[in-house]
Amino acid sequence: MMMNIMEINGYRAIIQYDPEIEMFRGEFIGINGGADFYAKDIEGLRAEGEISLNVFLEMCHEDGVEPRKEYSGKFNLRLPSMLHGQLVEKAASDGTSLNQWVTDALTRAIQTT
Repeated sequence: MMMNIMEINGYRAIIQYDPEIEMFRGEFIGINGGADFYAKDIEGLRAEGEISLNVFLEMCHEDGVEPRKEYSGKFNLRLPSMLHGQLVEKAASDGTSLNQWVTDALTRAIQTT
């Protein structure tokens, strides 16, 4: 399956094509709940996405729920001890902390996609 991101009214959705049902599927990410949508073509997908998003936002409003998920800014990462050591050395040689070095590397990675 090929993956892409579509933005609808300021919300982002992961788009996949499912060859078994010959339809595109969108699923909003970064929200407090689930909202997905299907269509045969991109124009239909955008229209269905807007409908799905509006239903989701109405439900959030009715329930008093913040639609967007908030992230703490922390996550645990498990990696081989040798790689951990190499990353610490690389960060130190660049004159920065491991946390800042990883943050910078991840920022560069999402800017090139």
